[in-house]
Amino acid sequence: MNKRTRKKYDQEFKQEAVKLVTEQGYKISEVARNMGIQAGIISRWKRELQTQRSGEHLGLDQQAELRLLREENRRLRMEREILKKRQPSSPTNRNEIPVYLDGEG
Repeated sequence: MNKRTRKKYDQEFKQEAVKLVTEQGYKISEVARNMGIQAGIISRWKRELQTQRSGEHLGLDQQAELRLLREENRRLRMEREILKKRQPSSPTNRNEIPVYLDGEG
C-alpha cells in the first residue's frame, strides 16, 4: 500500500512564499508553480499569517472571543447555505391556504 505523507514546511518557508505575493506582487499561482506547491496552500498560509498578525495586538480574552465569533460565523454561514438549498414542497407558500375559483378544487 502506498500511504501519502503530508509535507511539512517550516514557518520561514511559509513567510517567504507569502511575502512573494504580498510584498513582491507575484500572483499566488506563479509562486505556487515556482515553488512546486498548490496555490490553495499559499492562500491558506497568507490567510493564517494575516490572522496571526491581526491577533498579535489583542489580549487573551479578545483572542478567545474572536475565536468564538469566527466559529459562530462559520456555523451561521453553513446554516444559511443549507437554508438556501432547501426547496419548498410546493410552488405556493406553505402558510397560505390555496383558493380555488369556479369549483376547481
